[in-house]
Amino acid sequence: VRDVSYRPPGTQINLLNEVNICLPEKSFGLIFGRSGSGKTTLLQLIAGLTKPTSGSIYIQRYDNDGKPNQSPEQLTPERVGIVFQFPERYFITDNVLDEVTFGWPRQRGDLQLKELLASRLQRAIISVGLHGIPLDKDPHSLSGGYKRRLALATQLVQIPNLLILDEPLAGLDWKARADVVKFLKHLKKELTLLVVSHDLK
Repeated sequence: VRDVSYRPPGTQINLLNEVNICLPEKSFGLIFGRSGSGKTTLLQLIAGLTKPTSGSIYIQRYDNDGKPNQSPEQLTPERVGIVFQFPERYFITDNVLDEVTFGWPRQRGDLQLKELLASRLQRAIISVGLHGIPLDKDPHSLSGGYKRRLALATQLVQIPNLLILDEPLAGLDWKARADVVKFLKHLKKELTLLVVSHDLK
């Protein structure tokens, strides 16, 4: 994120001014601030849901000696996974399997693609600890902690370059919070994580 500013259309005041963030690959980043400080706006900009008024957001890859090995690549929505606060509000199917695979190709044929998707599904389900949950179970009947896991799985199957989590512990009891934190520590070994929160506890 380089020199990013954002001014809502029709207004004269910037919500964000020349923000700069550098997040190394397979690292854990935290955006912390009070409610109304612009955290969610920045999240939406990084995820590509909103365009910045000025500045740029991109991926720069480096060699082992620290030199850029290619031109900067734009960070597009397809390369970013995002889990919103209270993700259960965004569930749109009536079973776990359809929720995780929503948007996948449904046409017959292409065995190689089906095998790839099945592998991604299995990996995502196992990595977030959903392998003991029936795939025909209604997502809305899951506990708060398992709803977060399901939301994580739906993003992990896409294999994003960056996974953003907006207030991932909001509304959870202490046990569910501990479970989510445990999974996040595991996930940061595999991909880049960016957490947005107003609560460091």
